Amino acid sequence: MLQAIGLTSTPSRGQTLAVDDLTFDAEPGCVTALLGAPGSGKTAALRLMLELEPGRGVTYFRGRPLHRVPNPAGEVGVVLGDVPGHPARTVRGQLRMLCAAAGVPVSRADELLDVVGLAGLRDHRIATLSLGMDRRLALACALLGDPHTLLLDDPAEGLGAREADWLHGMLRSHAERGGTVLFATRDPKEAARSAGHVVTLDGGRVVADQDGTAFSRTRLRPRVAVRSPQAARLAAIVSREARAARRPVEVVAEAAGNRLSVYGSSCAEVGDAAFRHGLPVHQLADEVGDMLPVRATDAPAGRASGMADAGAVLAAQGERAAPRPAGADVRTASSRRAAGGNAGTSARPARGQCPPPIRRRPARGPLRPVRYELRRLFGVRTTTMILAAVLVASVGLSVLLARDARTPLVHVIAAWPSLLPLPPAALGAGLLGALSFGDEFRYPALAAGRGRVPRRLGLLLAKLVVSGGVALLLASLVVLGSAATLRVVYGGSLLDVPSNVVSLAVSWSALTIGCAWAGLLAAGIFRVTSAGLAAVLAVPVLMVPLVERMPKAASTRSMAGLPSRLRDLAWLQWPGAADRWILAGVRIVAHPVGAALTLSLSVLTCAFLLTSLRGRVRW
Repeated sequence: MLQAIGLTSTPSRGQTLAVDDLTFDAEPGCVTALLGAPGSGKTAALRLMLELEPGRGVTYFRGRPLHRVPNPAGEVGVVLGDVPGHPARTVRGQLRMLCAAAGVPVSRADELLDVVGLAGLRDHRIATLSLGMDRRLALACALLGDPHTLLLDDPAEGLGAREADWLHGMLRSHAERGGTVLFATRDPKEAARSAGHVVTLDGGRVVADQDGTAFSRTRLRPRVAVRSPQAARLAAIVSREARAARRPVEVVAEAAGNRLSVYGSSCAEVGDAAFRHGLPVHQLADEVGDMLPVRATDAPAGRASGMADAGAVLAAQGERAAPRPAGADVRTASSRRAAGGNAGTSARPARGQCPPPIRRRPARGPLRPVRYELRRLFGVRTTTMILAAVLVASVGLSVLLARDARTPLVHVIAAWPSLLPLPPAALGAGLLGALSFGDEFRYPALAAGRGRVPRRLGLLLAKLVVSGGVALLLASLVVLGSAATLRVVYGGSLLDVPSNVVSLAVSWSALTIGCAWAGLLAAGIFRVTSAGLAAVLAVPVLMVPLVERMPKAASTRSMAGLPSRLRDLAWLQWPGAADRWILAGVRIVAHPVGAALTLSLSVLTCAFLLTSLRGRVRW
């Protein structure tokens, strides 16, 4: 059960409220349509329900507001537009990635592909999907967590009749299984065909709350659409003959001067009248006309119920309707709430009490963040292409650098010529780290419709672990690839293992991992990939010269014996072999590049914590 109570949007300066004291219920087992013209407040109402916009009011999903639901993906499925996925990601890859975010088995992706009819397109890229296929994928994403409630914003917009019928069939099937479905639409015919309950909005307020049968009778009327170059003369003839025959016929001239809408007649009667008087007719068709609802400004004074009753609707439309049987049709919000208790009734604000505020809350992080990050990273070809390009460039540079016998072996293996600020492996690791958050903001799969990507602690740690692991893999591949290529090209005599190989391995790994983390944190702060790459390049271009220009003392103190002193201070005693690793780490930090990278990571970490994890830390 979905209960929206007193939803009111925050007013913009000089503008009216998009949603004003909106209250209605959407019951399980029934498809509910939120009907209104563009600008009536449908989308704003949905965003208030999902706590995507600030305002006032409360929406209960089976008795609980959304921020109190432990697993929102298992309670509410949302379709607010096109799928916000990377265009190069496959259909199956998108669903598998979101399975990790929702905490459901990966087999759920294949099940839903069969359900929505995309099994044959599972390996197609999202960018290649048509509008209808994209809408099917959006519905599959909404159903991943097997939610009880579905909220959709104009889901059939732009679809053909066949695709729209399939979509509404899926919504009815979900409701028949006991779920709650609420979709917004501007088309009253679509609402009449697909919904068993229709809530009509105008000016951000409810003007009618009806079941499907009552809505069809009071809002939609059959008519004859006529197009003729002599429309005015034909309208006069049809009206005159109807009065003579005492038939309740209404003729309405449309905005276009040659079009008429004839209510209470048939194509045969209108065609015969035109034929008898020799009037040309260019179009003659049976249609269903939309009788516009009562505007909120035309409703009776007072806001006790917030909507017009059925008599006011019929009177404003000028329709001669038969008296309504008892217990039918249009119900006010108060009568709907009075019809039976429910889980959320006790939590409703008392009359006259101000509804609670709605705070715009950031999206929650994925339930399985490491799996999510791995599938996000390797779900597109960009990652593989970067790894391959870095490996090829590094091997090529190693071969060229080895031709000069004066080049140190360390620079040859790392493919780091003096002309480059960083080796290709470090630049590639930094780019992959920047893409980790940059793509998250560009294609916000975790925050559809929010515009605010979740930067929770769990997601941050997962990105740090995955980006660091990929950077370490890239560094290892470069060393192994360069060594193997040099052995083939120049023979094995070139590759003499140095005595400080452990220290070199630690410093090489630290350089690539540090660049990856610098790119990741900067992209997370500035929300763009280019900022992450700029932060990586700033280490050798700006930070290293700054460190090298720092004043040096005439005499320096020695740090000899640091591992033993740390062992005395620590509660846990580590083996003596760990002393070499501690000294290697100290030497790395003491190096200008290591010091510059450490300083950059410290600044970026503090900036990320200040801008992203303000207030209570959330996992």
